[in-house]
Amino acid sequence: MSTTDDRLGLYIHVPWCVRKCPYCDFNSHERAEIPEQAYLAALLADLDQDLPWMTGRAVDTVFIGGGTPSLMSAAFYRALFQGLRERLAFSDDAEITLEANPGTLEAGRFAGFREAGINRLSIGVQSFHAEHLARLGRIHGPDDARAAVAEARAAGFDNFNLDLMHALPGQTTEQALDDLRQALALSPTHLSWYELTIEPNTAFFRAPPEQPDGDRRADTEEAGLALLADAGFRRYEVSAFARDGRVCRHNLNYWRFGDYLGIGAGAHGKLTLPNRRLRYQKTRLPEHYLADPASARRQETVIEAPLEEALMNGLRLVDGVPSKRLAEHSGWSPSALDAALAPFRQRGLLVDETERVVCTPLGFRHLDTVLEQLFAALPGR
Repeated sequence: MSTTDDRLGLYIHVPWCVRKCPYCDFNSHERAEIPEQAYLAALLADLDQDLPWMTGRAVDTVFIGGGTPSLMSAAFYRALFQGLRERLAFSDDAEITLEANPGTLEAGRFAGFREAGINRLSIGVQSFHAEHLARLGRIHGPDDARAAVAEARAAGFDNFNLDLMHALPGQTTEQALDDLRQALALSPTHLSWYELTIEPNTAFFRAPPEQPDGDRRADTEEAGLALLADAGFRRYEVSAFARDGRVCRHNLNYWRFGDYLGIGAGAHGKLTLPNRRLRYQKTRLPEHYLADPASARRQETVIEAPLEEALMNGLRLVDGVPSKRLAEHSGWSPSALDAALAPFRQRGLLVDETERVVCTPLGFRHLDTVLEQLFAALPGR
């Protein structure tokens, strides 16, 4: 089995946070003390078990997520990247992103992150309205977010994302648009702007807040998309917007069904091996992970329906996915694939072209429904 792309991502999970937000379904845990040195050793031991899968491939992107990775010290990241570079080859222009919470940043910490080799930030702002931040359980205020951006610039970061949510409890369309305007005033290179969704196993799921209705959400999205376009941000994925040349390469690799290693408590990875495509997950609970990081792989799953996964990821992109890549994943001839997709083109859900599979604006607005119907229509289902 060949791969269409030799680029490789590396995801690193830091599972701790100061306070778990009521909407968060990620693998995050409140702890009074964080065992930095033990976790550093565990991450490298975890990586060592995956090295046989590398076979000469260079890491093109790194994403450090959580939890709250900015809780860790600059010294932790300096030592971590020294260990990573002793084990892995990195592309000369590797993109290395750290998620940061404005409420966990001490003065000068961004400069230390930059010195450690991190060259891109994703700052979790979520809103610039104090009442909405409080309802979301965030530990920072609007001024903390602006101060974090100022410190990032002072530390030399010229590539950073701001994370924002809309459809918040009690939020008006004008408040959502004001959040966007305040974010744009800080001149980020990338914006993630997405709707708050209520996920299982969260506090909001157990006690759902009242969100804006469907009509108001649609009005907010339409006005927000126009605002972002006018400001020079191109939408390239359902909830991702970037200035020219500043897309998030790591996330783009996910959506293109690319390969990535995953280390850390609860981290996921996906790899194309000589005879199979594989997903895996590492031990979730930090204490269990720390107890035996050298055997942290919890579950391996062979990807049985690569075409479906490639479509599910690729159709999130405004530019869709090349038909040639889908044919590779399915083993079908391009003509057979084209015949399966033809009814969706006729209904105005997919663009009428054969080189790429791309949603029309109508299909993009109803992507979940399009995917559900598309999977049901594929041969063999």
